[in-house]
Amino acid sequence: MQTNTSSTLKSLVSLGVLLAILLAHAAFAQGQQVTGLVTNTKGTEALAGVSVVLKGTTSGTFTNAEGRYSIPAKAGQTLVFSSIGYTPVEAVVNGSTVNVTLKEDTKSLEEIVVVGYGTQSQKAVSSSVSTVNVEDLRGLPVTSPDQLIQGKAAGVQISSASGAPGGGISVSVRGATSINASNSPLYVIDGVFINNQSLSNLGLGGQTFNPLADLNPADIESIQVLKDANATAIYGSRGANGVVLITTKRGKLNAGSKISFQTYFGWAKAPKLYETVNAQQEAELINEAFLNDGGAFASRPFRPKAEGGRGLPEEQTTYSRIPDVFQTAKTQSYDLSASGGSDKSRYFIGGSYFSQEGIVKPALFERFSGRFNFDHNLSEKLTVGISASGAYSHRNVSRNDNSAQGVINSSLYVQTFLPVFNEDGSYARHSIFDNHLALIENLNMQGHSNRLIGNLYAEYEILPGLSFKSSWSLDYNSYIDKVYNNTQISVGLPAGNGSNTQSSLVTLINEQVLTYNKALGDDHRLNLVLGNTLQSTKYNFLTLSGQKFPSDNFQEIASSSIQTGSTSSSQNGLVSFFGRASYTFRDKYSLDGSLRADGSSKFAAGNKWGYFPSVGAAWIISEEAFAKSLPFDQIKLRANIGLSGNQNGISDFPSQSLWRAGRNYQNNPGISPSQLGNPDLTWETTRQWNVGLDLAFLQNRIKVEANYYSKYTKDLLIQVPVPSKLGYSSVYENLGEVSNKGVELSISSVNIQKDDFQWSTDFNIARNKNRIEKLPTPITAHSRDWVRMEEGNSLFAFWVYDQLYVDPQTGDAVYDDVDKNGTITTADRKILGNGAPDFFGSLNNTVRFKRFDVGALLYFQSGNDIINLNRFFMEHGGTQSGITFFPNQLNRWQKPGDITDVPRLTKRGNNYTLPSSRYLEDGSFLRLRSITLGYNVPTELVNRFKISNLRLYALATNLWTLTNYSGLDPEVNVAANNQNVLGIDHAVVPQPRSFQIGANVTF
Repeated sequence: MQTNTSSTLKSLVSLGVLLAILLAHAAFAQGQQVTGLVTNTKGTEALAGVSVVLKGTTSGTFTNAEGRYSIPAKAGQTLVFSSIGYTPVEAVVNGSTVNVTLKEDTKSLEEIVVVGYGTQSQKAVSSSVSTVNVEDLRGLPVTSPDQLIQGKAAGVQISSASGAPGGGISVSVRGATSINASNSPLYVIDGVFINNQSLSNLGLGGQTFNPLADLNPADIESIQVLKDANATAIYGSRGANGVVLITTKRGKLNAGSKISFQTYFGWAKAPKLYETVNAQQEAELINEAFLNDGGAFASRPFRPKAEGGRGLPEEQTTYSRIPDVFQTAKTQSYDLSASGGSDKSRYFIGGSYFSQEGIVKPALFERFSGRFNFDHNLSEKLTVGISASGAYSHRNVSRNDNSAQGVINSSLYVQTFLPVFNEDGSYARHSIFDNHLALIENLNMQGHSNRLIGNLYAEYEILPGLSFKSSWSLDYNSYIDKVYNNTQISVGLPAGNGSNTQSSLVTLINEQVLTYNKALGDDHRLNLVLGNTLQSTKYNFLTLSGQKFPSDNFQEIASSSIQTGSTSSSQNGLVSFFGRASYTFRDKYSLDGSLRADGSSKFAAGNKWGYFPSVGAAWIISEEAFAKSLPFDQIKLRANIGLSGNQNGISDFPSQSLWRAGRNYQNNPGISPSQLGNPDLTWETTRQWNVGLDLAFLQNRIKVEANYYSKYTKDLLIQVPVPSKLGYSSVYENLGEVSNKGVELSISSVNIQKDDFQWSTDFNIARNKNRIEKLPTPITAHSRDWVRMEEGNSLFAFWVYDQLYVDPQTGDAVYDDVDKNGTITTADRKILGNGAPDFFGSLNNTVRFKRFDVGALLYFQSGNDIINLNRFFMEHGGTQSGITFFPNQLNRWQKPGDITDVPRLTKRGNNYTLPSSRYLEDGSFLRLRSITLGYNVPTELVNRFKISNLRLYALATNLWTLTNYSGLDPEVNVAANNQNVLGIDHAVVPQPRSFQIGANVTF
């Protein structure tokens, strides 16, 4: 695979370079070279990214970071200069130099915000919408666009559950609202509703893949997060958990061709490695536990070999396994694109290759992707267009995270005095754990995914201000997972076994949208939207498995002697009608509202339809006469309230009683009941209200946005257990209520603005309080029920026995006897700790000095707790046979009078067997998420190579972390596939520390 990848990569790079050279040569092969400088009306500030086009042709270029350009042109020809926010200027060529000054277009400078099914003036928006500046994030070594949002939008918490490449990501917008239904936001890319459900069936010990890793972050033009009900209600049943609107790059009308090439290379490693006791210390601990439990000194395990023992503790040899599984991982990325447009068409075409090794062997993620966006004006009234992207991703998986056969566990848990190889040179296997080297060299878990996302539209202007748009969208996602467990690892014994699973999810959407935009005189503005959506989703699954292969050289299922297989499919549909009306008076007062009706096939007749209204208002106080004397450029007050629904994440037929075929007997076909239906099942509904205040002062150099919100979700869709005598395990019901209340604060400032030096700062912080308001019966999650959901507590509360202290006289742990009955039982467990943070946010600074730029992003969260399951298993006091110890076990109680929180070594009693608060740790952290140093090469140096702009940069991520957490990384979660589990660490791959260099080239 590596050879093929290398060959493909070289071909891609060679083709890209050749294409760039040919296009650049063609652009510069005619006429004299006309150069010049483009500035603003001040005449001192150079304007980058200005389109310079030879009028009447498609030949053109863009100004570089210094505002300079170079274009072939003849005397008498006309150059057209244009840029968003400025009035276009035409200039006749009369010499080799043409300098121009662009005047700001105050009308177009008004900030436009992308909202559901359209855009709105920032002044008119009454909703809470966060805009992410994607330009500041170029080059980050992330595999998916959702990772770009971390720390950039107040109230949006992004947690990478694992440092494995392409691994699962947890995204929460203003808290979690559901127990069994989905808590993930809706992703909309160029109008296409994207599936963010992982289809992979590879066993990762609780982890999942991130399906959004199939998307190329370099294609993104803008990201906006809709957070409150007024912004999301128009998406109805999709919007309860927020909406992420992603717009990809497109060309510009009347713009010359621009070719861009971006590349970077990086290296990553674990910032910290696990430490265990050495062999001598481990032998002493084992002997001590043996003696504490009444064993005879003469029979202790580590005694002279002449007496039948393993040898004395000091005679043991330490075998270090942990460094074997970690590596310095390489990352490489290549992205080539071209964009431009004529007076009727605009286009963007791009292709990329991305490869990232995991810091734990043998993990690898690589992606090939391409995109084509095209818009064409067939007439003055009719426009058609297409947005299409395709991707192929490959994953070489390293099983980890809560897996006994995981690479990390097999290196971490095995006792340190045990050898890695047997005397004959074969892999040594101990207890339930595989040999870590055998896993690295023989584990064959391959994942292949194909993703096609497309949108085709036609838009017709019926009357001035009235337009109709019809679009057809496709999201096709397929996974092929191939696993072969050979005879060198335990799961492959005795003769090898393998599996091949294929799954696909196809979503088809057709939408019609009628939009009316009209200015009624100077005082009134009206925007109306009416629409209809038809959606169909179908899931197909096929699995084949084989056992007993002739040898490890034959790994296809057809080679096995025992073969089994099965298929399944499911589908659902959604019909929607929606509308929105917005009215603005004198650019000071705005009122808007929306209503969406969704009809879902998941619910029975009488409950299929859900109705989700919203209403909001905004008042720009600073436009009032009484506010003119106040020291603010803008004072805006916003308020809104609305409903949104949820039916995502549950099965396709939860309301129906189902039967299952294949229940065969003596070769006769049979069927049996498989699901208990509930015809009364209905929508999970969230009511949310929001009050916001926007301020700007010091000539808009400081902007402040504050929000207070309250979300209340009722009729939770929950799988409720039923008596087993009924023949079923559970049934879906509408039970329970959850609330989320919080505040958000964002501050952006331009601290210094000079010709050669600029410094800007962005800060945001958010607090969310999650609470279960009603739940008839507590629900537990994860092994040993570490997580418990019950009324009055958070969805992510930990349920443990509270260890008060270790008795200085006996060395035994003393737990809180809650019911005061003199014994420690389940009734004494209580809620202690919470996996969700009290508050989180970021601080981002950007400094530009002449041709240099520096950016630094700090990300923090506080008040969250982590269950360190690594300590539960490795500070076990002797109860876990065959498992080594963490160094903290050396701090155990040894004699009367010792003061410590680590009990004495013993296999008896409750010292180490209970899910205890001793393993509950503070997970708060402050992390230097990224730091970047860039340099724009002077124009006079790159123009000779026909390059208009060249930026070189170096970037480091996760360079520094401040935390009290004792594990490898505080940003972990062992069970990304269980949304009710947050903040549990068990052999999770840590977030890597990476360093990289890159270049962005524009021709």
